[in-house]
Amino acid sequence: MTPVTLSERFATAFPRSRFLFTQAARLFPDGVTHETRRLDPFPIYVSRAQGPYKWTVEGHRLIDYFVGHGAHLLGHCPEPIVRAVQDQMTRGTHPGACHELEIAWAEWIQKLIPSAERLRFTSSGTEATMLALRLARLYTGKPRLLRFQGHFHGWHDLVTVGADPPYTEPNVPGIPAAIAQLAVVVPPNDLNQVEDTLIHNPDIGAVILEPTGGHWGTVPIRGDFLHGLREICTRHQRLLIFDEVITGFRVAPGGAQGYYNVRPDLTALAKILAGGLPGGCVAGRADVLAGLEARPGRPRIRHPGTYNANPLSAAAGITALQLVATGQPCQRANAAARRLRNRLNELFVQRRLPWIAYGDFSMVKILPHYDGPPPPPHHGDNDAFIPYNGDIERLDGPKDLRLLYALRQAMLLHGVDWWGFGGMTSSEHTDEVIDATITAFDRALDELPAVIRTGSAHHC
Repeated sequence: MTPVTLSERFATAFPRSRFLFTQAARLFPDGVTHETRRLDPFPIYVSRAQGPYKWTVEGHRLIDYFVGHGAHLLGHCPEPIVRAVQDQMTRGTHPGACHELEIAWAEWIQKLIPSAERLRFTSSGTEATMLALRLARLYTGKPRLLRFQGHFHGWHDLVTVGADPPYTEPNVPGIPAAIAQLAVVVPPNDLNQVEDTLIHNPDIGAVILEPTGGHWGTVPIRGDFLHGLREICTRHQRLLIFDEVITGFRVAPGGAQGYYNVRPDLTALAKILAGGLPGGCVAGRADVLAGLEARPGRPRIRHPGTYNANPLSAAAGITALQLVATGQPCQRANAAARRLRNRLNELFVQRRLPWIAYGDFSMVKILPHYDGPPPPPHHGDNDAFIPYNGDIERLDGPKDLRLLYALRQAMLLHGVDWWGFGGMTSSEHTDEVIDATITAFDRALDELPAVIRTGSAHHC
């Protein structure tokens, strides 16, 4: 009898998802509505979610490490947010007018983010970084920006070059060369190169980055670099923009800037900001945000947006930020990720498998085929260990897609939805949930063919 393959077992376990994908494939490019939902041979379909779990259309309960692409620090469907949204739904979803909730929402942001002198709501993180960069160009009169390899700031034209490997490729499909050339891309964690680039490019008006590292910490960034970057930007009169779409309210109640005590000029926020609903904002210096104001004799940026400060998102966001302000959700999520990193590294040692887990705060990264020194136990939220001294090509280079898909299939078969080679925790990921995840990893590793488990697979 021919052995049943991992993909065949996966297809048997998720038949309804396979059927739905055949319908989706006729409607959507690649059959999906988001890049990270692609999975060979088909993605799973989810019917509901609660706390740290979600349930597929087949009824399988999964421990979730996507957590709404990072939006659900409080877990899925926390009762206070559900009640707030239900109550607002009865009052109206879109009055097409100003409303009191937008004021309360903004005040909570100011309480938690000291740099938020003024702010403007958007509908997403991509819109937030887009508006931040437009404000920076108007304020400085300089058209170009400096950004870092591997840092993701949404999908709009100006931030696409260098976001994914190959990092030195200047051409991105669909992006005009004239637009792509406005972004100057440098490797992360090199302050000397940043300063040299600013000196030799006087038309750069702003520097933007994910303050804990690109792709939510794949190449970690720490406080010393952030403080150094702040000093360089101040000395050379360039604006510093923190993209805290993921780290805002996740790293700490005040985001990475609050944790490291670094004050950017502008901040992009989304995800947790709106309690898991669509919503984002740009916050920062009043004189820079003044570019949105009607000022006689001076140019201004027009910024419409049908769903800016939508009441449903505002209701969810107010409730989420009230809970975040206690500090407990961040502490619990960070502790869960720390426990998971340590337990995974213990498992990999026990199995004599050349893999490691690393990462900061509530973000966990898996690095297969690792041949460096062993990581020490993680004791804090941002331990000193950074694999390969932060070499971006080794940490965030081309991915082994056969291994990525096989690992995700195997984890799904054992009750965990693991996000490729990483995942995020929520405040609902208890010790019991983490321990169940380790058991799933142990069993899933047995499912992986040795040829890709040990490192001889083709990289894509």
